[in-house]
Amino acid sequence: YLLELTPRQDVRPGLPMVRRVKEAIQKEEKQREANEKNRQKSIKEEEKERRDLVLKSALGNENKGFALLQKMGYKSGQALGKSGEGIVEPIPLNIKTGLSGLGHEELKKRKAEEKLENYRQKLHMKKQANEQAADQFRIRFKNKQEELKMEGDLRKSQRACQQLDMQKDIEVPKETWFWIEPEEEDKKDEEDKEDECTSSNLSVSEKLHILTAYLRKEHFYCIWCGTTYEDSEDLSSNCPGDSAADHD
Repeated sequence: YLLELTPRQDVRPGLPMVRRVKEAIQKEEKQREANEKNRQKSIKEEEKERRDLVLKSALGNENKGFALLQKMGYKSGQALGKSGEGIVEPIPLNIKTGLSGLGHEELKKRKAEEKLENYRQKLHMKKQANEQAADQFRIRFKNKQEELKMEGDLRKSQRACQQLDMQKDIEVPKETWFWIEPEEEDKKDEEDKEDECTSSNLSVSEKLHILTAYLRKEHFYCIWCGTTYEDSEDLSSNCPGDSAADHD
């Protein structure tokens, strides 16, 4: 009979341990809340609260400085100065709380400005370098295009010279490079070798100028007009000039 009146206990494994952990957590939270309520404020916090309270409150008649102002005719809320052009609110008090020395903030600001200025100068120099590189590329590309054009004009002049010379039964060109495919001989004398060395030292533009002048003088032919004129008078009268620029 006594056994039946005894309350049945939960004997599932692990439940007593979970219950004890929960109780310990709750106890710790209550203790932390109590400590927060009973925690004493630090001296700095109390000083800050008192200072803020005083700064927010207006000066009263008990203040000697304010009493002197009232004797001179000053009224509360009135601007300072003989004609009332001065300030109304007192100059705010800036409390220094950091450990850095005087002028440190100004030094930091100056260093930041110098760093920003150096960064801007680097960007400007990089931009100038990129622009110079682009200009140099355009110049090289233009020079390359002009060089290719002159080489094409030279080959065109060589073919025209070879054809016109052959029409006049000229079997050997005046200069070895006047023809695009000069005849190769098994034996060359010293004079031919010297001529070949001299011609190899000429630039494309120099060869083109010499050859076009020969075509105009000998055959009355202009490669840019593509026309053979009757004589020198006809050539000078009807041909715009002796260069590609003149014909453009």
